[in-house]
Amino acid sequence: MALADLIQFCFAGIMVGSIYGLVAVGFNIIFNATGAVNFAQGEFAMLGGMLGAGLLTATGWPLPVVVVLTVAAVTLIGILFERLAINPARGAPILNVIIITIGASIFLKGSVMVTVGKNAAGLPAFTGEQPLRLLGATILPQALWIVGVALAIMIALHLFFGRTLVGKAMQAVAIDREAARLVGINVGRMVMLSFALGAAVGAVAGIIITPVTLTIYDAGTMLGLKGFAAAVTGGLGNTLGGIAGGLVLGLLEALGGGLIASEVKDVLAFLLLLFLLFFRPRGLFGRADSERV
Repeated sequence: MALADLIQFCFAGIMVGSIYGLVAVGFNIIFNATGAVNFAQGEFAMLGGMLGAGLLTATGWPLPVVVVLTVAAVTLIGILFERLAINPARGAPILNVIIITIGASIFLKGSVMVTVGKNAAGLPAFTGEQPLRLLGATILPQALWIVGVALAIMIALHLFFGRTLVGKAMQAVAIDREAARLVGINVGRMVMLSFALGAAVGAVAGIIITPVTLTIYDAGTMLGLKGFAAAVTGGLGNTLGGIAGGLVLGLLEALGGGLIASEVKDVLAFLLLLFLLFFRPRGLFGRADSERV
């Protein structure tokens, strides 16, 4: 195989892995605050793409305005989801909360199918579609946006959790909810904020990938599964590990699909997930005493 082909596969893997990583970060933010896996996380990404495309088509507004409004709308949906579905179930077993998130995923998917339809939707590339040549391989400008935005979000979240009072309060809730409550932290507000933040990150992921892959009402199912696999790969609850896990998963898929066969691409992701669940449930980057965020 030519070196250019190998580089091409690596570029594709990094691009796709960045998306998986962003979805994984959403999983981890909510897991830290609630202890439950939010299986509606993929639908937040789907909503970002579908609402963005619908708003752009309906209004013709500039793309930056559409992006900001879409992220705000999906963030609001995340807040309403927490207030109407998760908050009333506080104190319930974690399994009940997980079932609620699965039900919310089905509800969101069905709502988009009924209101928008089953047709695929897309957004224009942020800075054109002329491929760039690099080391003998080609890369779309949108791929650079995807990787750059993922990196920027990772840095922003690292600073948010490490340098701000709200971020530290969310970490305190993640470590010990009862102790956080005793020192005056509003745990309910932190949980609501985690859903808002998770929904916003998911919306951004959906928006930046839609110019490359298009999106459809059920796109969140596979994105959610791959994002969950990435979160487990990096260590569930480890925010930075989620990005790393996404990159590992994306590269594995791209190289496996390119070097073996495209049919095995999705299989490899779930084989990795099963392997980790059986032999290293803390993930590749997890530790026995690892911090969640």
